[in-house]
Amino acid sequence: MAMDLPKILGRNVRAARLQRGLSQEALALEAEMKRSYVSDLERGTRNPSVKAIARLARVLGVSPRDLLEVPAGETWTP
Repeated sequence: MAMDLPKILGRNVRAARLQRGLSQEALALEAEMKRSYVSDLERGTRNPSVKAIARLARVLGVSPRDLLEVPAGETWTP
């Protein structure tokens, strides 16, 4: 299935957040974002800045690249 980049980012943010046992609220607080913004990101309805991706990666303990990685078996549409 082809996915756009915001949806890939959202899927990866959600997976990393759940793996670390964080709520959306806890992630938002540590990343200095609103919870609703994190929710929108996870649904793929926002286009975050590079700085926002870096803050999320720092809090989640992953690299920004990990958050943009296309899941196995998926493709992305530019």
